[in-house]
Amino acid sequence: MALTYAKSGVDIERENIAIAALAKQLTFKRKGIGAPITEVGHYAGLIDFGDYALALTTDGVGSKVLIANEMKRWNTIGIDCIAMNVNDLLAMGIEPLAFVDYIAIHEPDNEIMRQIGEGLAKGAEISRMTIVGGETATLPDVINGFDLAGTCLGMVKKDKIITGERIEIGDAIVGIPSDGVHSNGYSLVRRIIKDSGYSYSDPFPYNEDTTIGDELLIPTRIYMEILEAAKEFDIHGLAHITGSGLMKLHRVTKFGFDIGDPLEPQPIFRFLQEEGEVEDLEMYKTFNMGMGFVVVLPKKFAGIAAGMIGGKIVGEIVEEGITVSGLEIS
Repeated sequence: MALTYAKSGVDIERENIAIAALAKQLTFKRKGIGAPITEVGHYAGLIDFGDYALALTTDGVGSKVLIANEMKRWNTIGIDCIAMNVNDLLAMGIEPLAFVDYIAIHEPDNEIMRQIGEGLAKGAEISRMTIVGGETATLPDVINGFDLAGTCLGMVKKDKIITGERIEIGDAIVGIPSDGVHSNGYSLVRRIIKDSGYSYSDPFPYNEDTTIGDELLIPTRIYMEILEAAKEFDIHGLAHITGSGLMKLHRVTKFGFDIGDPLEPQPIFRFLQEEGEVEDLEMYKTFNMGMGFVVVLPKKFAGIAAGMIGGKIVGEIVEEGITVSGLEIS
């Protein structure tokens, strides 16, 4: 029987309904300096800061930490934590400035904390920002193992914010490759591995020089090249492809995405799909499928921009819907 994200324990539709119930209560809005200038629901929350906007994102590593525990290797998940926050800033053309982390742990462990710190430091270096503090909470009655999350602060001139409102029908879609599964969909990943009979220490069938666990722990790519591209080209929209896969594209525009020449998914996706008997539609609604970031801009700039950021033109903006090689995602 084909596996789905919902069958593995994460129902995106139910989650979205619950989030909407929470967001509905957030009615108070500050005025003047610090007043919100975006609605809840975009990649980052923006507040007024004179000629600039300050931006905040918050995210975590999720159940990928459980694979790190199985492999007893925690030195990459800090990069994931940084990346999941920074990429959400980059999806609005915002430069990251500072970061704070939050670690909730069952009991203190020096080696785990040292390796988490190693990854956080590397992620911050790639992102050209400072980790200015954080919080560690020992919660034996709440946490079994640990959870890693963080919050990122960014800044952008107000006239440089990229929200997607300038996207037009006929714009080109440039896809930038991911480095693999990144840091979402791991409840489904872990269910597939559990049911398949494989272990994380087994050789990866598509590359026996590495293990399944090592392949799944490849950290999330950080797309800092977007900031340079935003200076050079008239970018209309940006998207970071994470949880809910290509459905994330609905965040940036009411128009549709016709992706007729998608990027090739890495072998890890083929492995997961085959072992879990996961349908194509479910794969594209759960994972990035080889495309971790999307840039939307006029066609006349698309080829040069794609070369600069290491991507390729994968399709164009249409009136409605999201399709990949004819498969209707929504």
